[in-house]
Amino acid sequence: MRLPVRATLLAGIPLVVMSTIGVVLLAQGKTDDGRATLAVGVIVAATAGASVVYQVERWSLRTQTAVHFAIMLVTVLPALLLSGWFPLDTAWGYLAVVATFLATGLLLWIVFYVIFTKLVPKRGGGADGVTEAPTRPR
Repeated sequence: MRLPVRATLLAGIPLVVMSTIGVVLLAQGKTDDGRATLAVGVIVAATAGASVVYQVERWSLRTQTAVHFAIMLVTVLPALLLSGWFPLDTAWGYLAVVATFLATGLLLWIVFYVIFTKLVPKRGGGADGVTEAPTRPR
């Protein structure tokens, strides 16, 4: 499956499902729940859809990471700011959201980097049970 189609499906399905639930909650007068559900839908859709940038083999890891970060910056960060999960009555509130966004993103990037470069390649696959990490040009 081509990457644009994969990205659309990965992002579109959760966005439609969560948006539908969010709209129903808003229609029922559950404003906080509806807004939070819409925010989760945007976050899940953006994260899932943007994950395909790591499958563009001609890009370096640095480029993949920069593109993914840019997508998260224009989708997830605004969703967090509009979610109602953080008090935004002072500049410190906004700073806390940005710090949470950056810290969570960095932590998840490191965890997945370790998983996919150190742990997954060590799992069996060859005749002798050893699989080497694939090399890619940088």
